[in-house]
Amino acid sequence: MSDLTDLPLPDQIDGAPHPRETPCLYGQGAAEAAFLQAYTSGRLHHGWLICGPRGVGKATLAWKLARFLLAAPPDDGGMVAAPPPQSLDTAEDHPVSRRLRAGADGGLLVIRRGYDDKGRLRQVIRVDDMRKLHGFFGLSAAGDGRRVVIVDAADEMNPNAANALLKALEEPPAHATLLLIAHQPSRLLPTIRSRCRELRLAPLAGNDFTLALEQAGVSDQNATLAELSGGSVGAAIALAQGGGAEIYATLIQLFQGLPRIDRPRALALAESAAGRGNEARFDLILTLFDLFLTRLARAGILGPGPEAVPGEAALLARMAPDNGAARSFAALAERLGARARHGRAVNLDPAALVLDMVLQTEAEARAFL
Repeated sequence: MSDLTDLPLPDQIDGAPHPRETPCLYGQGAAEAAFLQAYTSGRLHHGWLICGPRGVGKATLAWKLARFLLAAPPDDGGMVAAPPPQSLDTAEDHPVSRRLRAGADGGLLVIRRGYDDKGRLRQVIRVDDMRKLHGFFGLSAAGDGRRVVIVDAADEMNPNAANALLKALEEPPAHATLLLIAHQPSRLLPTIRSRCRELRLAPLAGNDFTLALEQAGVSDQNATLAELSGGSVGAAIALAQGGGAEIYATLIQLFQGLPRIDRPRALALAESAAGRGNEARFDLILTLFDLFLTRLARAGILGPGPEAVPGEAALLARMAPDNGAARSFAALAERLGARARHGRAVNLDPAALVLDMVLQTEAEARAFL
């Protein structure tokens, strides 16, 4: 069996601090206020569904809530109650904060995808992972017996794991709070969603986005990252690490040559995705190509929005002048997305796949030029 101790955590964005080590949550004041109001009013629900786009702070919020709940003074039934908290903040030097950073607080259980014995990250949370709940809830707890569970991400559960979680939501022990993180809550069982109170997080914008990126250690910030990431710090980190701004600029320059593109430039882009060690770049090119087509389709309906790179707005207006073009490029995005997923599954040559996507987009665009 392989040594699995040094494998990356599946709930941590590469290059960014783990959510348990992220001190500040930016731009999600409404969700924080809703949880605090429920707590101070004595109507704290046992199940919370924290949902929203990837990379906007869902896991950071879950860990913040866990710190808050585990650090809250127990209700001793005395005549003099502690004053109600004014925020969800917990001091970094609080014993609970220190224990959570060290992964050593017995009041918290984190359920996430695991690795197999060959060191490969599993694609789903399995029922074996969810069965940890039974033992966790059966242990004695300190203080008032409060227990917190974070499931990251709940929409990655297989059906058996989902049913096991549903049972815990239907029969929660006293002082237990389950925090379910979901990127696509529609994938969850309706019965799970109905037993949780929802906290929906929004994409970040303006100064909140800038501060969150700085906290994550991204110093090279520009308008391209802000526009292409859609307010997702996680997406912005991936773009910054993989040279996403440069790749997207290359796509714009490539199609500015329409009705005929620069074939050598197209081939160079395709070949940059091939070969061992370029898997991340290949994935990023596919992601940005899909985003380009999505922005094209949107421009055909609403007109070009803010530019991600210089010259983009003029190109989108030329390629997608009306609703007909918008529908055409939306359909193309769906076809090419399906082809990309199939190509990954059967190990299709990355260079051939990228070049084919470029040529199909060129052919589609000629009908509107």
